[in-house]
Amino acid sequence: VQLVVTGGGLVQTGGSLGLSCAASGRTFRNYALGWFRQAPGKEREGISCISSATGKVYNSNPVKGRFTVTLDEDKNIAYLQMTDLRPDDTATYYCAADGAYRLSPQASDYLRPQNYQFWGRGTQVTVSA
Repeated sequence: VQLVVTGGGLVQTGGSLGLSCAASGRTFRNYALGWFRQAPGKEREGISCISSATGKVYNSNPVKGRFTVTLDEDKNIAYLQMTDLRPDDTATYYCAADGAYRLSPQASDYLRPQNYQFWGRGTQVTVSA
């Protein structure tokens, strides 16, 4: 599975930004798609993940109500719409995917970076104060 992340950039506090993650190559019938981020000096964290089979979304507490993950399965593209951005959202953002059979249907599994085998290259999101 190859994942290509596009989007990102510089935005002011309170602004919005969208990311895309296009998948190609081997695909899974049912898969988990996750958005993750890593700020300098911090561990990579799961922020918004979705099950393709059920549409169930798992959001981390810092982004609940602000970030939305969606899937366009016809195009094999996932999106992350980010609103009300804050300086502490500044990080490198990644998408990752894996077969849903590898994960239990709970937030602790979907938001755990170690549970994903396939990763796209990160894109920088910088939120200015």
